[in-house]
Amino acid sequence: MDELTLLRKIHETPESTLQTITEGRKAMDKAISGARTRTIAKTKARRRTTWTLGLTGVAAALAVGLVVTDVVGIAGLRPGASAAAAEVLNSAAQAAIATSDPVVGPSQYLRIKTDAVFGGTLGKDDGTLVTFLASNTDTLYIPGDSNRNWVWDRSARKPVKFFGNLTEEEQADTWKSLNADGFQGQELLDARNGAFYGSDAIDTPESLAKLSRDPRILLNHIYRINIGAGRSVDGQALVHIADILRTGLATADLRAALYKAAAMIPGVTVTEQQVTLDGRSGIAIGRTEDADHTRQDIIIDPANGLVIGEREVLLESANGFPAGTNLSSTAVTTTVADSVPTAASK
Repeated sequence: MDELTLLRKIHETPESTLQTITEGRKAMDKAISGARTRTIAKTKARRRTTWTLGLTGVAAALAVGLVVTDVVGIAGLRPGASAAAAEVLNSAAQAAIATSDPVVGPSQYLRIKTDAVFGGTLGKDDGTLVTFLASNTDTLYIPGDSNRNWVWDRSARKPVKFFGNLTEEEQADTWKSLNADGFQGQELLDARNGAFYGSDAIDTPESLAKLSRDPRILLNHIYRINIGAGRSVDGQALVHIADILRTGLATADLRAALYKAAAMIPGVTVTEQQVTLDGRSGIAIGRTEDADHTRQDIIIDPANGLVIGEREVLLESANGFPAGTNLSSTAVTTTVADSVPTAASK
């Protein structure tokens, strides 16, 4: 029996089962909200953190249910995104389907440029923290011929802003200390199938091609593989969707399924009607994490269903960052390139 047939058979969920799942979901959210550890990693690993508390009772049973199958799960059984967010996401799904994906020839590369700004802190010898924003640009080249290596061009990180009353000399010393600790400088890497730093790429055209295009099955799969990660079940699901969309590798049909899956996540709303990144305008769809007062946004161009960026917004001041700070933000541009940079050209 294939997944679609099984899904049809279980579509009519008894009210008692639905109530049990809903209660279990609430118990799980309460039990596993914990501290989040933030790190600045050299690899392009998906953002994953660990809950500090275990699963108990009905919550554990629900987690087991998600592990057993991608079909039986909580996706679509609870109220999803707000009506406004659902409308934007479903419209973006339709626009995505109507948008042609870039055609990459055997001698060409899919070029994914990501301009990013992110927050960081540095502990000083006197025990105080220096809080700052830094920027960098990553450009990933994925070959049309799978036998050729991927190329990753990483710019040196640059200071954007320091918070607090630091003199220019103190700011310069802080940046010098960060660089001495191995803070990322300019790099040009190449590896087969994106296995940079010896680690396989999390998302590849081949792995993404295997994902279900049924939004409910897809969302349950995302819930299942993220058990034990993130600040909340639903928040991590949205982060996971944002991470896939940010790669630039999601085809039109997968982008459409991801948007429809996001529309089933509770707490997702329209957070800003007009956002401009790199001269492009979009609508921000996001979800707030009450535990640490942050909001994860995906910024969508409603005209073509493309993700133009994402951001994580701090809603209350913390660790030296004032409320309203974009702890991380990206602008993504996807094009086709005929060549890649070489070490001699850098």
